[in-house]
Amino acid sequence: MQEKVMHVLEFDKVKEQLIKHTSSSLGKEKVKALIPLNEFEAVLVAQEQTDEAATVLRLKGNIPLGGLVDVRQTVKRAKIGGMLSATELIEVAGTLYAARNMKRFIEKMVDEGVDLKHLPELSNKMVICQELERSISQCIDDNGHILDSASETLKGIRQQLRTTEARVRDKLESMIRSSSATKMLSDAIITIRNDRFVLPVKQEYRASYGGIVHDQSSSGATLFIEPQVIVELNNTLQQAKVREKVEIDRILTLLSGEVAEHSDEILQNVYCLTEMDFMFTKAKYAKQIKGIRPSVNQEGRVRLYKARHPLLPSNEVVPNDIELGTDFTTIVITGPNTGGKTVALKTLGLCTLMAQAGLQIPALEESEMAVFKAVYADIGDEQSIEQSLSTFSSHMVNIVDILDKVDANSLVLFDELGAGTDPQEGAALAISILDEVYNRGARVVATTHYPELKAYGYNRPGVINASVEFDIATLSPTYKLLIGVPGRSNAFEISKRLGLQERVIKTARAQMSDERNEVDSMIASLETSKKSAEQEMREAENIRKEAEKLHKELQQQIIALNNERDALFEKAEQEAAKKVEDAQKEAEKIIQELRKMRKEQHAQVKEHELIEARKRLEEAVPVFNKSKKQAANEANTKQSFLPGDEVKVISFDQKGHLIEKINDNEWQVQIGIMKMKVKEKDLQYIKRPQQPVQDKPLATVKGKDYHVSLELDLRGERYDNALMKTEKYLDDAVLAGYPRVSIIHGKGTGALRTGVRELLKNHRSVKQTRFGEASEGGNGVTIVELK
Repeated sequence: MQEKVMHVLEFDKVKEQLIKHTSSSLGKEKVKALIPLNEFEAVLVAQEQTDEAATVLRLKGNIPLGGLVDVRQTVKRAKIGGMLSATELIEVAGTLYAARNMKRFIEKMVDEGVDLKHLPELSNKMVICQELERSISQCIDDNGHILDSASETLKGIRQQLRTTEARVRDKLESMIRSSSATKMLSDAIITIRNDRFVLPVKQEYRASYGGIVHDQSSSGATLFIEPQVIVELNNTLQQAKVREKVEIDRILTLLSGEVAEHSDEILQNVYCLTEMDFMFTKAKYAKQIKGIRPSVNQEGRVRLYKARHPLLPSNEVVPNDIELGTDFTTIVITGPNTGGKTVALKTLGLCTLMAQAGLQIPALEESEMAVFKAVYADIGDEQSIEQSLSTFSSHMVNIVDILDKVDANSLVLFDELGAGTDPQEGAALAISILDEVYNRGARVVATTHYPELKAYGYNRPGVINASVEFDIATLSPTYKLLIGVPGRSNAFEISKRLGLQERVIKTARAQMSDERNEVDSMIASLETSKKSAEQEMREAENIRKEAEKLHKELQQQIIALNNERDALFEKAEQEAAKKVEDAQKEAEKIIQELRKMRKEQHAQVKEHELIEARKRLEEAVPVFNKSKKQAANEANTKQSFLPGDEVKVISFDQKGHLIEKINDNEWQVQIGIMKMKVKEKDLQYIKRPQQPVQDKPLATVKGKDYHVSLELDLRGERYDNALMKTEKYLDDAVLAGYPRVSIIHGKGTGALRTGVRELLKNHRSVKQTRFGEASEGGNGVTIVELK
């Protein structure tokens, strides 16, 4: 990507915001070097890394990256035999601590079942050097001071230092407290000069103390004297300090050698922690701008839903939908200044750069971005006094450079194309430039004032007009982008609202050509129709969502009711069966007693009479009807299911056809126009088609049964009637089970084609669409894949 383009689109300002979220100087360095990638696989990996870090932040809220310092030069110096300072060693220990902490954190998340890929890969590369970390922390405290416990020698030396220093202070304190001190000393304090303890003595009493003069005051009235009685003690103190420094250097040298031994592991840890810091920096920024991970493609297809410019305040910026690269590859945005054309242009360009840099974008879910090999932009006033270039000349120099490089894998953004020269020539030049870039296959968005370009979008396939909405009532732009509607100046309406006399406005209108007035009227009508359609679409969407909600609730209630009913039936059967069983036991008991009586009392009860009595008791046992589920289960054990079988869904008491088996326990069932998952135990086999067509999918057999054609011809139909026919045909095709159908709308003016494709885009049963191949009818036919 060109540095100039990144500056024009303000990608450098995005990086400034990113830097605020880094945890170390290493992360800042990584952000400063960030540039958009142009390889699809690399962009995909970068987006995966950001999304993975965002998942961790969402689950844990924060990460333990504290202690990370850039110790690369420090470690390299140790590697070649250099002695590190105590501060540098503490920084190394802090980095080792950060690696250990981060590795443990990621391993714990993996153990918890969080689906991570890139973070565990980095974590596995890190090496824990806990012995080195412990050695440093045992010798040096957090402030970089060597501890007494670093060695027994150092401990002894410091003990001697403290004892000697105490003796020196005691002697000097006694001298300060003497009766003559007040007269001979400038101040009753002990001070230090040249790292030796001294007293501030007045000039005239120099001889009274003897010893060595180390310094004097600026006026010369005070001398800083080391009294003769403490010279020897100060010498002992200095010798101990020299031994202390030698011992400290020895300890630092040993620790530096340990760092050198682990230099490769430490540098590897630094690299991994830097990558992690960068990943979480991007994730934190995504959270700030409420960004989402866009899906990316290599086909030059862009779909932005409610996209916002990331550098504008979220409570002020107006989100816009921007689509490019499907039905059209060029957008021409017309309209007056200060309407938001340039912001829309920059939003697309900046979101593209951000997505290719692995950053999430401020838009709604399901937004899609293309990966371009290059992004070119000609935006803003680039007048150059030094080069004696006018605004027009500066733009043309830039455009010439773009035309030298642009190809089918490019995104080109033109702001005020052709401006700064004669309007007629500028418009002609703008059209020619757009044609050149369009013919090379690039994706193009251009803004312009020229009314001649409003017709450009109607005369060329693959090109569409757009504008920014303007509210006449408030005389202000709404900054909402309207795809498919060319802009108008609104000069007459604004002038009228501001109080310009009606006769002046009428005179001005008379100067306009009839053709221009008709175009403005058409644009106004389009704007009104688009607003009305959007409002109706929102209302329809709300109704659809409410209907889906009610449908789900009703399904759940029906299932719950049927389950409760079956449970009650089964409970009643069990209770009745128990009562009968009890009655049988009681009857058997009675018969046993009768036999006993016959034997004991020679009663005249015959055996065949007992048998008949028992038979009557058995016949008295009630026979229960099996529940629907039991009956279905018994039927299902006798008959295995196959796709195409007609079945009954017991819970809903509805008939349908089996489409496919989802798993061992579930089938997808078509009931009318509705498809749903149903448990196999909730299905009752009815029948199987008598003569299934061999080697053809089920959808073909059902399509024949329903007598639905594989194509719908709308040529010659009125617009509204054609849309109604299309809607009904789609429902019939879904009912017939067709996977793909063709809709013939012709080429003509393009109005019918646009309306049909708009309907298909929003239809619940349409999976995707494309124009027909040359052999299929080209742009006059739309091939529809159904869900």
